[in-house]
Amino acid sequence: MGFNLAVILRETALATPDQPVALFGDTVMTYRELDELSDRLAVGLRASGANPGEPVALQLPNIPQFLVSYFGILKAGCVVVPLNVLLKAPEVAFQLRDSGATRLITWEGILAEAAQGAAAGGATDVYALGHADGIAGAVPFERLLATPADQPQLADRDLNDTAVIMYTSGTTGRPKGAELSHIQLYMNADIPGRLFDVQRSDIVITVLPLFHIFGLSSILDVCVRFGCTMSLIPRFDPVAVLTAIQRDKATIFEGVPAMFIALLSHPHLENYDRSSLRVAISGGASIPASVLDEFERRFGVLILEGYGLTETASTTTFNRSASDRRAYSVGKPIWGTQTQVWDGEHNPLPPGQDNVGEIVTRGLHVMKGYRNSPQANAESFTGDWFHTGDLGYFDQDGFLFIVGRIKELIIRGGYNVYPAEIEDVLHSHPAVAEAAVVGIPDDRLGEEIKAVVTIRPGADLTAAELIAYCKARMATYKYPRVVEFRAELPRNAMGKVLKDTLVSPSSGQ
Repeated sequence: MGFNLAVILRETALATPDQPVALFGDTVMTYRELDELSDRLAVGLRASGANPGEPVALQLPNIPQFLVSYFGILKAGCVVVPLNVLLKAPEVAFQLRDSGATRLITWEGILAEAAQGAAAGGATDVYALGHADGIAGAVPFERLLATPADQPQLADRDLNDTAVIMYTSGTTGRPKGAELSHIQLYMNADIPGRLFDVQRSDIVITVLPLFHIFGLSSILDVCVRFGCTMSLIPRFDPVAVLTAIQRDKATIFEGVPAMFIALLSHPHLENYDRSSLRVAISGGASIPASVLDEFERRFGVLILEGYGLTETASTTTFNRSASDRRAYSVGKPIWGTQTQVWDGEHNPLPPGQDNVGEIVTRGLHVMKGYRNSPQANAESFTGDWFHTGDLGYFDQDGFLFIVGRIKELIIRGGYNVYPAEIEDVLHSHPAVAEAAVVGIPDDRLGEEIKAVVTIRPGADLTAAELIAYCKARMATYKYPRVVEFRAELPRNAMGKVLKDTLVSPSSGQ
């Protein structure tokens, strides 16, 4: 059966063509304009030789051109590969090579890293927003929009064809591309949108990065499916968010806990009119109870908390409404899906706080699998049940509570950070003998990144030097902010580093 996710734009543009889809400063983009521009981009991609099923990488911040590119790629029948704008060249190269993307849409502000990564990753066509015509390194983005479409563009795709390859990582630290299908992403827009009753009149603060599954699926796809409006903010800043809420009369704020904390900490919060907000949605990490309580009190809205992963196209469980909500839980499984808590023998556990186990889930919300990773797929699935690697329990009423993670994943300000990837960079420094990376509690970000390091005999290295070394080699949200030097790393009898002992500082810091 044919189905292309971009039909959500086509149908909404037909129903409400003059409804704003995006507000960006003083710029207003309507659904009609987005539909027409994304048609043009689809024509441009096909003219460049892109065929249905081919991956196209998209590396833009939250600006209108992201929307145009996203739906244009889908309309052309190609696969969207969102890339974080903070990636360094080697990270870009890996994701391009692994996904098979030979075309990259990016912007002038990050072109140096992007072009270097594209060259190393085998990409042959680089389109850069803001790039001057005739200058080497890229083709102006506008070239993709040069030819009007003589008819509506919507390539025929199968329900289960891959629509998006979103990169995440496992405990090994190697990024893995989660293949998300057209029907999976549609269901994860339609069902959650109905759960919290998204209305055409809603204006949603869109500061969560659209290259992240939370922003892409839970905001962009949901908004376009239901015809509401996004207030686009390229980078989180409390003043920018509060200004947009007041200026655009926003009704929904979606964010990670670090954003809620930053808004509450702003010294002039009370100077901004926030009365238009009707609901807030938190995800990406568990929000501290004290933050939830204070935000609800000071903003006068409820926070509905949910839980999900890249592999589940964002939403797995959700507090469905103000009337069906349990504070401090991540809600109930969304419609048409199953989520259980298993013991070590894969037996479902009964409800109760004492019955903590691994959270597993199955349904249309679960990815097709990791691209080019048969071993990771075998380890992540038991039949059609996906192992999340997270620990939790259900209460007697079916609400899920998250209590920890099996994986050594660090969630810093809503971003997933993988210790092994950082350890590889640390070990590449000539003065470092051994290194281990852990997450430590942080009131603002949830977790901060700490590296514990031993130095080679005779070497001289400061924490500031090592932090600068890492900062130059990885995305901003990944490099460690805390470095502790030790004479040796603690190990068990098998030689494995005892990372749980590294969270607290030793006298050698």
